Amino acid sequence: MSNETIQRRGLMLVLSSPSGAGKTTLSRRLLQSDPGIVMSVSATTRQPRPNEIDGQDYFFVTPEKFDTMVADGEFLEHAVVFGHKYGTPRTPVMKALEQGKDVLFDIDWQGTQQLKQQVRDDLASVFVVPPSKAELERRLRIRAQDSEEVVRQRMAKASDELSHWAEYDYLLMNDDIQHAMGKLEEILRVERSRRARQPGLAKFVQKLMRED
Repeated sequence: MSNETIQRRGLMLVLSSPSGAGKTTLSRRLLQSDPGIVMSVSATTRQPRPNEIDGQDYFFVTPEKFDTMVADGEFLEHAVVFGHKYGTPRTPVMKALEQGKDVLFDIDWQGTQQLKQQVRDDLASVFVVPPSKAELERRLRIRAQDSEEVVRQRMAKASDELSHWAEYDYLLMNDDIQHAMGKLEEILRVERSRRARQPGLAKFVQKLMRED
């Protein structure tokens, strides 16, 4: 039975974590190593960071445009994070799933809860945690993307974010990036193999049963 023979519906792989735990690094590595998965591009009202490209990293929109998209039901999920609005456009994600492509999400627990309410059968969720709070703070500081005040805010919010770990399908400790990457790839292999995500299996088995 070849992969080409069996029709498979794509899955939504969610990575969440406190800021600095490493979900973005894991996401980038997975996208580079696995051509079968694409990144969900979120819309946001925050300003672009250096080297971020509109339409590739995020869709950068005004607060007014964002509110219109919410009212029109264009998002699978949306949330306010550190004063900025983020949302996942529905149409490109559902189109990718129907084509058998997997879609990777880098979102927080609020967004994950909303996805569960709408598309639970298509969802596999992973919560990434650091080995310690001290290591989390160290990572936030060495990446030098945020002000001292923002670092303090992120650390203060970390405990609340960590409290949602049990709402996820998998818990992944990122103490070593290579080890964590291997575990993430293993999770993806298992989720892709689930019977419910391979609608072509029923037809294949029925054909098999008819063979002499």
